[in-house]
Amino acid sequence: MALSKRDIFLNNIGQTSTYPLALEVDYAEGIFIYDVHGKQYFDLNSGISVSSLGHRHPQVIEAIKNQLDKHLHTMVYGEHIQGPQVAYADLLTSQLDDSLNCIYFLNSGSEVLEVAMKLAKRATGRFEIVSCSNAYHGSTQGAETLRSDHSYSRAFLPLIPGIKHIEFNNVEDLKKITCRTAAVILEPVQAEAGINVPKNDYLRKVEKRCKETKTLFVLDEIQTGFGRTGKMFAHQKYDVIPDLLCIGKAMGGGMPIGGLVGDKKLINLFTKKPDLGHITTFGGHPVMCAAAYASLKTLIDESIVESVLEKEAFILKKLSHPIIKEIRSSGLMMAVELTKRKYLKHVVNHSFNNGALIDYFLFNNRSFRLAPPLIYTMKELDEACDILLSALDFANDKYR
Repeated sequence: MALSKRDIFLNNIGQTSTYPLALEVDYAEGIFIYDVHGKQYFDLNSGISVSSLGHRHPQVIEAIKNQLDKHLHTMVYGEHIQGPQVAYADLLTSQLDDSLNCIYFLNSGSEVLEVAMKLAKRATGRFEIVSCSNAYHGSTQGAETLRSDHSYSRAFLPLIPGIKHIEFNNVEDLKKITCRTAAVILEPVQAEAGINVPKNDYLRKVEKRCKETKTLFVLDEIQTGFGRTGKMFAHQKYDVIPDLLCIGKAMGGGMPIGGLVGDKKLINLFTKKPDLGHITTFGGHPVMCAAAYASLKTLIDESIVESVLEKEAFILKKLSHPIIKEIRSSGLMMAVELTKRKYLKHVVNHSFNNGALIDYFLFNNRSFRLAPPLIYTMKELDEACDILLSALDFANDKYR
């Protein structure tokens, strides 16, 4: 008997956990994902903040098709002048501070963090790096080292030496940033901690401390970037300018791409002493860059980011329920914390069964994640929130 797709998925594809959702996807369009039985699901996760324009946005699909008719990979990154890379770099840097004028193209968020760590050491001659507790920056060895939770990383020890952890929003901890510190790497809004937003000008205080110690100020905007928080980038919302900006996820409109952005003098340290200080085969792939350009151009031309805060306010008002303790948010990046941990799995499962996809956080076991595509209409948000309210009712009734 032939194996089902589910059997092959479980047997022949490497798994990340023992309990995958195993939703068998047929196709996705706009804010919806459809399974092989034709069931429709509201996507309220955006594939963990990737599909900010929804699925298969027409401009992104057209850009991909047009580039397919021209060329795919021609040479390892950095050797050939390729139109999609040039166009994207020009458009991206026009949206950023003058000091963020150069991008090094990469393939994924984790890779961007690895390269940021390398560049910080090269630029400063130091090896100590400071990151925040309960942060997630990726699962490659360097990025994994930045994580404070050893329940995930202890099976892979030893990792990279010289990492210190500070508590997000704790100003006293900034004393741990010293003249031995090459870089401070942090998320402007902590995602996997359950949407931990900066308070009392925290990011500006980190920036100031980095200037005092000549430490590189590195912001991981892989989740917060491209409109998620209500500004094109979260550092613009919180009035700071990083030395290095890490981007990915929503960057490609659903295609895999990442980038490290900084001043040209800083990025160009990879070009000498040694030559080829960092190289990548597929970084800046022309199809990915074409998709990224179309995605960013759409965000700008259709003023999509400008509607984010209005949609945030709508959800905050709509999701009122006795078992909701609080909702933490920065734009359409939200954590709905419940009054009891035991409610959580029932809310997630009931929402799924009734056609709405929400998710858990790595470091917060009382909250569910909301990160819907930025293109939702108010009517669609209303319908999706009704499913969530029904799920909250179900969980509450379960334990009456």
